[in-house]
Amino acid sequence: MEKNKHTDITWREKLHDIIYEAETPAGKAFDVVLLVFIFLSVIFVMLESVSGLEPWVYEYLIYAEWVITILFTIEYILRIISIRRPSRYIFSFYGIIDFLSTIPLYLSFFITGSSALITFRALRLLRVFRVLKISRYMGEGNRLLGALRNSRAKIFVFLFAVVVLSIIAGTLMYMIEGEKAGFTSIPVGVYWTIVTLTTVGFGDIHPITSMGRFLASLIMILGYGIIAVPTGIVSAEYSARSRNDQSFNSLSCYNCNEKTHLDRAKYCHRCGYSLRNEIRKKNE
Repeated sequence: MEKNKHTDITWREKLHDIIYEAETPAGKAFDVVLLVFIFLSVIFVMLESVSGLEPWVYEYLIYAEWVITILFTIEYILRIISIRRPSRYIFSFYGIIDFLSTIPLYLSFFITGSSALITFRALRLLRVFRVLKISRYMGEGNRLLGALRNSRAKIFVFLFAVVVLSIIAGTLMYMIEGEKAGFTSIPVGVYWTIVTLTTVGFGDIHPITSMGRFLASLIMILGYGIIAVPTGIVSAEYSARSRNDQSFNSLSCYNCNEKTHLDRAKYCHRCGYSLRNEIRKKNE
């Protein structure tokens, strides 16, 4: 009987299971160590921006950042060579984040101060969901992302209405208050309206007339209602998606790097490749 071409487990597949998977002991240990180094790296670059520390502390921080950067560079290269189609990882969300979090220290040779961009490595801490995971966290994140995507048209209409309201209210405040109260132009009035609607209230501009204060009060009250609208839109969409709940695992396909697989999936829904080494071993 001819041997299935998917049954041979190469060193690249074994390396892939360690680097990309979070459901095996080795994969989980790798991710935990990675998260620790990411966290330390962010702490180091934050401490480096603090003035008044001993000179030897800054020197130690620089050495530590270089060591971690080199380790991340090696990890990035291993991620590329341990997958059959590297481009799917390189241009994926995590691939771009991994690349951007690796190059800042190298850029410091050409651009002064670029090492501070190392704090972007904090985005890599998102991998904690693949460690803790498990499918429940993955599924919740996918549902929330889907709810935001399906609500974008309604939210756009709502934001457009808010912009129109801000222009009208800003124009009225410019006409009522004038330059004496700081409303020197209609754009300034629109700026004040947006600040008031969002309940930020910087206080750099404020109405001084009774009519202006009355209009400002209406805008402030309206601001609380405006905050609730997009929340309601997304919540309704999220509830609708929850009724068709599907749980996802953290398995990544070695062949095509697809990551959205159902919790009990054994084969990739995109290319049909086996997701688990245990299954391939049984087929040998």
